[in-house]
Amino acid sequence: MIRRFRQIFTTAEPEPAPGATVPAGERVYAIGDIHGRLDLFEQLIATIDADDARRRPAETTVILLGDLVDRGPDSAGVIAAARAWGERRKLRVLAGNHEEMFLASFDDVDVLRHFLRFGGRETVLSYPIERAGYRELTLEQLQQRMREAVPADDLDFLRAAEDAIVVGDYLFVHAGIRPGVPLEEQKTRDLRWIRERFIAHEGDHGHVVVHGHTITPEVEEMPNRIGIDTGAFMSGRLTALGLEGSERWYLTARDAIARADDQAA
Repeated sequence: MIRRFRQIFTTAEPEPAPGATVPAGERVYAIGDIHGRLDLFEQLIATIDADDARRRPAETTVILLGDLVDRGPDSAGVIAAARAWGERRKLRVLAGNHEEMFLASFDDVDVLRHFLRFGGRETVLSYPIERAGYRELTLEQLQQRMREAVPADDLDFLRAAEDAIVVGDYLFVHAGIRPGVPLEEQKTRDLRWIRERFIAHEGDHGHVVVHGHTITPEVEEMPNRIGIDTGAFMSGRLTALGLEGSERWYLTARDAIARADDQAA
């Protein structure tokens, strides 16, 4: 189990982003894959709120890039925090492949079996499901306990998530897009699951694609895409990208272990 640590944050200074802009008067923050790390998410919420407040007035939108759930210890807490944050500021949420599996697991035993192997156990146990008796439940029994334990409002929140968001010259998706395919013809599976074909493509996508899904040690900023999944559930580092006009900047929450690793490097 992940212990609770003191959080330490760093803010990179804005740098010009030639060519790609967001519309005048708008500001965007995009947050990478949270994966149940409520500790990092809560502190990044505070950091973004403070960063936004110290800048000039703008119409600010926060975009969560998906994979709020699984792997980390408190997916239920992450969903609750996201819902609460969305009540006081403009928040848009993308559906990740892990939300897809979570939602489907309530009705499909085969999906539930796969979901549990890839971090779903942690999600299930973040709700009031007895840990001691968990291993004794059949998959069908577990589905019933999930239906009883997971609030309908949480499920409605995840079901309402979007697959793609365009702001100015930026396209926000969870995993990526299939190169050469117009956005309106992209398949949902690719937007939530694609990896190698998208990551390897060096050509223009029509937008700078901001995505999570593929973990990298640091932000991966390429001419045609920006990957900001820094593996919060295992690295202790949750990253956000800020955009305004032609500027880009990054906000990172680090737990004490991640900070110690950075100092030792």
